[in-house]
Order: sequence, then structure tokens, then C-alpha cells
Amino acid sequence: GPGAMSAPGAAAAGGGRSGTAADWGGFEDNMQGGGSAVIDMENMDDTSGSSFEDMGEMHQRMKEEEEEEEAEAEAGAAEEEDGEFLGMKGLRGQLGRQVADQMWQVGKRQASRAFSLYANIDILRPYFDVEPVQVRARLLESMIPVKMINFPQKIAGELYGPLMLVFTLVAILLHGMKTSDTIIREGTLMGTAIGTCFGYWLGVSSFIYFLAYLCNAQITMVQMLSLLGYGLFGHCITLFVTYNIHFHSLFYIFWLVVGGLSTLRMVAVLVSRTVGHTQRLILCGTLAALHMLFLLYLHFAYHKVVEGILDTLEGPNMPPFQRVARDIPVVSNAVLNTTAKAIALTL
Repeated sequence: GPGAMSAPGAAAAGGGRSGTAADWGGFEDNMQGGGSAVIDMENMDDTSGSSFEDMGEMHQRMKEEEEEEEAEAEAGAAEEEDGEFLGMKGLRGQLGRQVADQMWQVGKRQASRAFSLYANIDILRPYFDVEPVQVRARLLESMIPVKMINFPQKIAGELYGPLMLVFTLVAILLHGMKTSDTIIREGTLMGTAIGTCFGYWLGVSSFIYFLAYLCNAQITMVQMLSLLGYGLFGHCITLFVTYNIHFHSLFYIFWLVVGGLSTLRMVAVLVSRTVGHTQRLILCGTLAALHMLFLLYLHFAYHKVVEGILDTLEGPNMPPFQRVARDIPVVSNAVLNTTAKAIALTL
């Protein structure tokens, strides 16, 4: 009947309470002390009194016999006291239970938040689920501008390749800083390199995405990050070569050819996804200018060729091209000076 139906629910409630009471030993004494008052409170809270009996059974299993005897003595003493004191004891027992329940709820909430965070990692999985062959193909494609304007060009919405390229750029930048006399006033070389590369990637992507939104270009934020990330492949090649071989003319050739190709690729994709000449001009002009100037900035801000011997760990055991390279700027400067003098004389 109804009693049988209510018994399992009551038992579950009692079990939950006893579990919390066992966890919070500090509140146990209060509950034992005001035995009769706790019964009153229980009967006020619950419709059935069976939950308290279940609770008592659980306590008997968990406690030792000596504790039981003390509890009975305390309960007997409490009954002899006046009603106000009993009410106080019962109130304290209820308060203890409430605090224990609250702490349990907080713990459960934190655990569920941690699990939901782990579940949210699955949201990122599609952006990083890519084969190495695909990444290699996309790296090559990032250097080949496709002149297809009438139809929107496809952009891979993945972030694995771009992220690896940004980290590669960080490594190349660090190498350039260490093999030159770059002095960072505040912070470390590593922090500066990571801040510069990630700042450019995320900052410029967000800015161009905002411009694209204003110009009604069909591109998502993930696609923009992917496009600009793969666009850094040209920067990586240029800086890797020019940080090791210090010809100024070589840098400008690489800057125009390699940097120009990767920029043209991005411009072609954006043009194919934008309608209207003015919008195309604003969007692509901004992106091209930022991309090309960033490469110039990386070359000149973090790579100064030292005249004479570098104070590095290698000492005299330097690769030969570095020693040769240090003489080249001097030669080029002398050539420039002589040509300037010749022009001045002719004028």
C-alpha cells in the first residue's frame, strides 16, 4: 500500500543523511546529544517517521558499543533537562545537517563542472582532427595564389596546422634573437616571442574578421584563423633563411617573393568571398599591408647582426657562413658610400 511505497524513498533519504553525518564527525556528537529533540525535528520535517529508524540502524552499524552507551546516557540526561535546552540541541543538530548538505552540494557542483569541461574538449576535436598529408598539402597551397574570383574559395576550418606554424615562428624568432644582440628591456626572450606571434595571429585575425563582418564577406572566425595561420608559412621560410644567411638583398627578395606569394594567396581567397570593389579593396589592402609589414618588423626588430665576435656559448667554433656574413654588411655599406659619392660628384 502507500506505506510500502513511501518506505524506499524514506530509506534513501535516511541513508543520504547518515552518509553525510558519518562524513562530518564534528556534528555527530550534537546529534547524539539531543536524541529526543532530533526525533521531534525529524517528525516535523518528514511525513513518515521510518527515516529516523533507518538512520538509527546505520549509526549502530558504524559506531562502537562504548559510543552507543555514552549516547544513551546523554539522551537520558537531555530528557531530564528543560524544553528550551532540548530545542537548542535539536536546532544545532539540524544546523549541522544543513551545513553538511551544503558542503556536499558544493563538492558535487565542482565535480560536475570539471566533467563538463572535459566534455567541452570534444567541441575542439573537429578543429584538430587532421591528417599530416592534409597539413602538408595545405602548407603548399598557402604559397600558391589561385585566381578564382567568381566562386568562393574553400578554406579548411582546422587549427592544427596554423597552431604548429605559430609555434614554429616562435622557435625561429627565438633563434634569431639568440644569435644576435637583441636585448629585451622587460620580460624574457621566450615571453616576447610567444606574445608577438600569438598576438599577431589572434589580433589580426580578429581585426580582419571584424572588417569582413562590416564588408559582408563570407568567412567565419575559425576560417580566418586558419587562413592567417597558414599565411605565416611564408614568414617562417623567409625568417629561417634570412636569420642564418645575412644578405640584405636576399631578405628583400624573399620578402617580396615568398611573403608576397603567401599574402596573395590570402588576398585571393578573401576577394573570392567578398562582393563589391570598395569592400575588397579595404579588406585585402588592410590584410596585405599588415602581413607584409609584420614580416619586416620581425626581421628588423628582433635580428641585429653583430659586428665582430658574438658572445655566445660556441665561441670560436662558429659555423663558417656566420663569420662570412658579418663582413658582408661592411662591404655593402662601402659600395653604397662610393656610389653615393659618385652620384654627388656627377650632380
